[in-house]
Amino acid sequence: MPSSYVSLNVHIVFSTKYRAPYLQASIAGRVHDYVGGTIRGLGATPIRVGGIEDHMHVLLSMRGHQSVSKLVQELKKSTTPWLKDQIPSFGWQEGYGAFSVSYREIPEVVHYIDNQREHHQRLSFIEERKMLFELAGIDYVEDED
Repeated sequence: MPSSYVSLNVHIVFSTKYRAPYLQASIAGRVHDYVGGTIRGLGATPIRVGGIEDHMHVLLSMRGHQSVSKLVQELKKSTTPWLKDQIPSFGWQEGYGAFSVSYREIPEVVHYIDNQREHHQRLSFIEERKMLFELAGIDYVEDED
């Protein structure tokens, strides 16, 4: 094949430092917009950005030459100064979860991200993480949050 064709859609989940509820409703829309713009600036395409007070969900499409770990690292690094201007004590937790998403699953994941508030009335962040890991075939290991 003379050209490269790539479809890399990734659902990324990461939390605020110590899962502190920094991302209150009063700032959440601006944070989501800023994160989406940062993703575009990093050469990826945001499909949906959302979450609740203590964690973010990002569904994005990456280019073939990009690495998930480098993209998440740069995303957190690039958004932290702006967030610290809004919330001086702000920080991101070190880790993240990244899950591949087929093109056909995008609407389902968008719906999932859009309904985080309702979802977390039934499941805690830890229960959500366990569920995502199970769906992705990842062995869940309890870590220090």
